[in-house]
Amino acid sequence: MPNIVAFGASSSLNSINKKLAHFAALNVPNATVNLLDLNDFEMPLYSTDREKEGIPQKAHDFKAALKAADGIVISFAEHNGAYTTAFKNIFDWISRLEKPIWCGKPMFLLSTSTGARGAITVLELAHLRLSRDNPNIPTFSLPSFNETFDNNEGIINTELQAGFDKALAGFNAQLS
Repeated sequence: MPNIVAFGASSSLNSINKKLAHFAALNVPNATVNLLDLNDFEMPLYSTDREKEGIPQKAHDFKAALKAADGIVISFAEHNGAYTTAFKNIFDWISRLEKPIWCGKPMFLLSTSTGARGAITVLELAHLRLSRDNPNIPTFSLPSFNETFDNNEGIINTELQAGFDKALAGFNAQLS
């Protein structure tokens, strides 16, 4: 049974990206899912000066969750075409711990928004950066979340579901 860590890269209390990440993780066959909330890992903004004071325990705790996982699912929210501050801050802090940053785990990167582009800009940015450590990361963007996703049924557009299934198959193959 694979252990999957999943989270929405957002601090929104009702994050649609957290919902999508959870949905994706639940679709990994026989998986145990550890759904993280970035609000539980809020830390001071990273700076080299703050790092000299010590890396916060919450960064160590987040990294420990990654290390315990067999795979990582992240769904990115887009703020002005980039990562949310909540995600970027955690990323900065955990990058100061041992390498590789994402523990060499298979990853599945997603994004969604209520708009027609589905936060594709941040997904491309995330893939560009995170694929440096893992060149075979599958991705999927879900546009128009409120029209294409149902909290009970998941992705309700058959064409989008087919794209999701293909990307998920790539992630599942890496877990084997």
